[in-house]
Order: sequence, then structure tokens, then C-alpha cells
Amino acid sequence: MATENTDNPLAPPPPAPSLPQYPEMIMAAIETLNDSNGSNKSAIATYIESTYGDLPPAHATLLAHHLNKMKQSGELVLVKNNYMKPDPNAPPKRGRGRPPKPKVPLPPGTVVSPPRPRGRPPKPRDPFAPQPEPKSPSGTGRPRGRPPKKAKTASAPPQAPTPAPATGAPRGRGRPPKVKPAVAPVGC
Repeated sequence: MATENTDNPLAPPPPAPSLPQYPEMIMAAIETLNDSNGSNKSAIATYIESTYGDLPPAHATLLAHHLNKMKQSGELVLVKNNYMKPDPNAPPKRGRGRPPKPKVPLPPGTVVSPPRPRGRPPKPRDPFAPQPEPKSPSGTGRPRGRPPKKAKTASAPPQAPTPAPATGAPRGRGRPPKVKPAVAPVGC
């Protein structure tokens, strides 16, 4: 369906047909400016704005995005906030960390075994040893843990009465307060 969305305000505007791609404009700007130390972002933006008049409103964002993308892919090199073309004679940039060991080529016809699994290998099992019977968690027949609380029923046998405190008042919850001994007044 090739209908134009001229009445839809949310549709992005069609790109200008005369405008080249951003990577091409950036490379042209760096080549034209031809600075030995490279060109910074503002110099590239100024050159693109002066050369190509009809730029999208998000020009600064698009320029920053494409510069970053070109830097990540290796098309450009960033040195002291200046972008320049990479030197073709320079050695390739190495990643962080220790480089991997060089692989020794195997002679032809050698079968490569699968890599060992990680972790400690299991103990070897004796095929002639008798299989131990699975034993219960504890030696007695009782289950582990605290026994469940017994529900009070009407037919429960009466328990021995607990002795009431000497004062006759019901005992409160928690630790009782410390009893201070009565001090006899000292007579002179």
C-alpha cells in the first residue's frame, strides 16, 4: 500500500532526496576539513550545516549517534575529542584483558573430544558394591521437627490444676518486673 500520510501529524517526514547518508556527510566533512589532529564534533556539524542546507530538526542527535556508531565500528578514531580516519598502517586495537593463547594446529585426522564439564567430577561408583537402602532422616520412626499442637476438644482428659500465684491475680505476659527489697530506715 503506497499511500502518502500527508494528513497524519505523527508520521515522520519523508527524507529529503538530495541529502546523502550521515556517514557519507561525516566522511566528506573530515576529508574537506583535513586537519592533522582530526576534526571535533562542532566543526563537523558546522561544515555539514553550511554544505547541506535542508537538515532534519534532530540533526545534532543524528550526528552524535552516527559519530558514535562509526567510532564503535572502527570507521573513525576518536583522539582527544577529535574524530579522524584510522591510520591504515596502525596495528589493530586490542581489547582489554589478557590475550588468548595461540591455538596449536592439530594434525589432520585427529578427533577432538568434547570439553570437560565445569565443576568437581563425581566420585566413581563401585558397580559391585551393594546398593544402600534409603534410610529415613532420623533413626527413630518419628517425624522431624516440633510436633503439631493438639487441638482442645470437649472430651479431653482433665489436666492437673496449675498452682495459682500467691497473690491470686493472673500472671501477665512477659518478664515480671524486678522486685526491689524494702529498705529499713536507718535510725540515728
